[in-house]
Amino acid sequence: MTAETAMASGTADDRTPRVLVVWCPDWPVAAVTGDDPVAVTEGGRILACSEGARAAGVRQGQRLKLAQRLCPELELRDRDPEAETRRFEPVVAAVEAFTPRVEVIRPGLCAIPVKGPGRYFGGEEALAAKVGRAVADALGQPLIPDAVPGAPAVEERQPTAPPPATTAPRARVGVADGLFAAVLAARAGVLVPAGRTAEFLAPYPVSALGDEALAELLGRLGLPTVGAFAALPAESVADRFGPSGTVAHRLARGLQPRPLVPRDEEPDLAVEQRFDPPEPSAEPLVFVARALAEQLHQRLAGAGLTCRRVAVEVACADGRTASRLWRHEGRLSATALAERVRWQLQAWQGAGTFTGTGTGTFTGTGDGDGNGGEDAGFTLLRLAPDGLSPDQGRQLALWGQAVADDRVERAVARVQAVLGHAGLRRIEPAGGRGPGEQAVKVPWGEPYEAAVPVDAPWPGRLPEVWPAVVLREPAPVRVLDGAGRPVMVDGRAGVSARPALVVVRGREERVDGWTGPWPAVEYWWDQSLARRRARFQVVVEGGRALLLTVEGGAWYLEAGYD
Repeated sequence: MTAETAMASGTADDRTPRVLVVWCPDWPVAAVTGDDPVAVTEGGRILACSEGARAAGVRQGQRLKLAQRLCPELELRDRDPEAETRRFEPVVAAVEAFTPRVEVIRPGLCAIPVKGPGRYFGGEEALAAKVGRAVADALGQPLIPDAVPGAPAVEERQPTAPPPATTAPRARVGVADGLFAAVLAARAGVLVPAGRTAEFLAPYPVSALGDEALAELLGRLGLPTVGAFAALPAESVADRFGPSGTVAHRLARGLQPRPLVPRDEEPDLAVEQRFDPPEPSAEPLVFVARALAEQLHQRLAGAGLTCRRVAVEVACADGRTASRLWRHEGRLSATALAERVRWQLQAWQGAGTFTGTGTGTFTGTGDGDGNGGEDAGFTLLRLAPDGLSPDQGRQLALWGQAVADDRVERAVARVQAVLGHAGLRRIEPAGGRGPGEQAVKVPWGEPYEAAVPVDAPWPGRLPEVWPAVVLREPAPVRVLDGAGRPVMVDGRAGVSARPALVVVRGREERVDGWTGPWPAVEYWWDQSLARRRARFQVVVEGGRALLLTVEGGAWYLEAGYD
């Protein structure tokens, strides 16, 4: 049997390990301050919200304007990944008491293998109960009702909506075959019996598989549930949907995303930096982490491998060590991996893991009192890949475009190491009526989704061609008619007189031609954001063209055409 056939059909190598997952609903809310109702935003949409906001109709993924319309008193907070990691550290430490193999998928979600701990603590059900109680104690909150699985039953199981969020963090525990099913089991608070994962997953919509394009296609084909998709022959799925569809089909059947690939001996690809003498401050470790992340990626690429997890390990001069697994799946760039190292170091510091080692504090974090004893300092920072598997590679474009893109990414990572993550930005299209609203600056490497549709009709939008120079802040100007009187625009977009002069920074320029106005009435439903304005294009002597805006009786120079 070939590797391709084995991947499509599933073989004896598909022994999916049992996994226990701890899930804290709406964890980003736990990392911010604010009175209920409160919501955390990212990319112009709601990422997570509290119980009060959810009761008012606010939901994850909503646009901010809709959420504020449903809940006018809603407090909006930007996401703080560092605070999320720092606050999640006590939860991970509580789970780590049962096994050192704790895998942090993201702040608010972690997983452990069940096989060893389950035997030691009296079975899966007993382990889940003990972990649930330990996490609840770490959070200082009671468990969500039915958060810990009881009798392992699947027949009565139906997919349910996640429990309501609350500003006080709580947790759920679930057990199933494989990480994908275990995450869903944790959301439902159930223990899925071994070998019955496909039955458990069957009622879920295909969107639960995490591939939006595939879910939309399956819906059009009349396959709305995971069970209906899993019933398709594996070979047909591979022929019709390709590698991504094959992976989703395996997940739907309760198998691992790919068959296990036995290896006689995994190469040691870990990278590390030793400090002699010991480094008394934790801040330099963050900069070292960037270089180590680059080295790790180069070693993996040279060996033709990728990894599912990366272990962040730290050692101190007094003998204390700490280690934490972060999910990787071959998708984290060197910069993103270095960011997670920084979050983990800050989380350890916030939890007091190295109190007394003389490790100091991070810039802008902590209370500045991290020295509880004699200076010891850090002696080692190590990044170790875990769960190695063959890298499927990628198809290079003509003329080596993919290679060039890879060089750009490396150059960007070096610049960001000097300027900071937000120091280098890219331009993304955005929706709006004026030239200053047509583009936004996004930190390089960050995903972006326009908060408003780019291709919407936008009544009052300027016609092309767009101006070449857009002022960062519109500059006040005066527009006069032939008699020297100010030109006015009334509420019906009527112009009081023909513009004859434009006074820019005290210099008068004669108007040779003009067109407009393009009136725009925006946010009329929200008094705090409502505005009325009109735009004109004028050509002054010398052939130079300007874009002028009048708002509230005042004129502004917004942009110029070169």
